[in-house]
Amino acid sequence: MTTATLSMSPQPQASPPKRAPKRVLPGFHLTLGYTLFYLSLIVLIPLSALLFKTFTLTWVEFWSAVASPRVLASYRLTFGASFLAALFNVFFGLLLAWVLVRYEFPGKKIIDALVDLPFALPTAVAGISLTALLAGNGWIGQYLEPLGIQMAFHRNGIVIALIFISLPFVVRTVQPVLEDAEKELEEAATCLGASRFQTFRHVIFPSVAPALLTGFAMAFARAVGEYGSVIFIAGNMPMISEITPLIIIGKLEQYDYAGATAVATVMLGISFVLLLVINGLQSWQRRRAGGKS
Repeated sequence: MTTATLSMSPQPQASPPKRAPKRVLPGFHLTLGYTLFYLSLIVLIPLSALLFKTFTLTWVEFWSAVASPRVLASYRLTFGASFLAALFNVFFGLLLAWVLVRYEFPGKKIIDALVDLPFALPTAVAGISLTALLAGNGWIGQYLEPLGIQMAFHRNGIVIALIFISLPFVVRTVQPVLEDAEKELEEAATCLGASRFQTFRHVIFPSVAPALLTGFAMAFARAVGEYGSVIFIAGNMPMISEITPLIIIGKLEQYDYAGATAVATVMLGISFVLLLVINGLQSWQRRRAGGKS
């Protein structure tokens, strides 16, 4: 092939530079900046101030503030009662969600709306109402105390208050999963001779287990930080019925701001771990749902 032929052959043309795909809704950079500013103003700056105030303490002072016998007793009560309340709500929340999804009966919409009542009701009102019911002269307490069962101004009352305020988290987490469950699998298991317990154990429970774990974690996290409904029914006796949020309030009233922020930092760290657990469970639940679709 001659040089002239080579010069006449078509030369490869450079491909045009790729453009970033246009977004359907403009203003991404503006909205992102506003989101970060709002998040910093409402969340990050207050939490940073909490940490900076805690750093004014030495390690010995910090450990003395967060590990005193009174504070440790409040940890045990707060987390123990929260765990019992969340565990209780796992069972009865699943039962309530099952009834609301699978059955039709008069007053169903009213009961479904009442599940969200703890979301709308001020926690102080809930605490006063529960105390009026469970105290020794209350409608329920007057029959329990002669039997030696004390509910109000006792640890039992704390668990009941935490059950009340954390129940919706389990129900509203499990309810959509039950609504999306494939009833054909249950019918197929029944046709193959499975009993009701076997159908629940091998077909229904595996599909709702991730949602139950998520609901448990959310109910536990909500109960750990509860204050308003508990202080009215707990009795607030040091080393007996005193929760950790009340410890923080007491330190603030004594102008021990560094000690209050130290205890609050411990609660913040535990809440952050719970948040990671909840996000992990929700991610696991989405992956399971995506794998089954």
